Amino acid sequence: MDESQEQPESESELPDFDTIVGEHSDFVYNVAYRMMGNAEDAEDVAQEAFISAYRARDRFRGDSKVTTWLYRITTNAALMRLRKEKRGRSLTRTGLDDVEIPSLGETPEGAAVTMELGNKIREGIAMLHPDLRAAVVLRDVSGLSNAEAADALNITISSLKSRLHRARILLRKHMADYVASSQA
Repeated sequence: MDESQEQPESESELPDFDTIVGEHSDFVYNVAYRMMGNAEDAEDVAQEAFISAYRARDRFRGDSKVTTWLYRITTNAALMRLRKEKRGRSLTRTGLDDVEIPSLGETPEGAAVTMELGNKIREGIAMLHPDLRAAVVLRDVSGLSNAEAADALNITISSLKSRLHRARILLRKHMADYVASSQA
């Protein structure tokens, strides 16, 4: 493979913007959906993210992958929208009680409880402060490494770990009543 055929993501220039949109629109929408919790807001955030990316395309230095750059832009667009709307209540009190989540196997009842558990977890994530939610979505839901998530949020790895710790404590507390009732 000669130099003219190298992958654009490793070069300092961005690929054609239509190509970026075509290849990464599902990815951007999924990040936006996980941050916003509903399709309508996710579509708006994804559109805002691509508009911001288009406007900032000449400032892309190639220090990171295109996907990391888009994570940062999408997360920032979602956080700006969440801060502007200041909707809903946030989980803010911490509780240090450890909660164990039961394994229910592959029975129909287990599948129903697993779906209910997933809904309860999504509800808890939606109630987190936007900065904590972004850390959880990028690291725990999307599966980015600590370094990638911290880079996408433009924070240090230790700040990311701190946010994850606080978010997980809040989620654990949110889940405590559900888990207790399911074990009874």
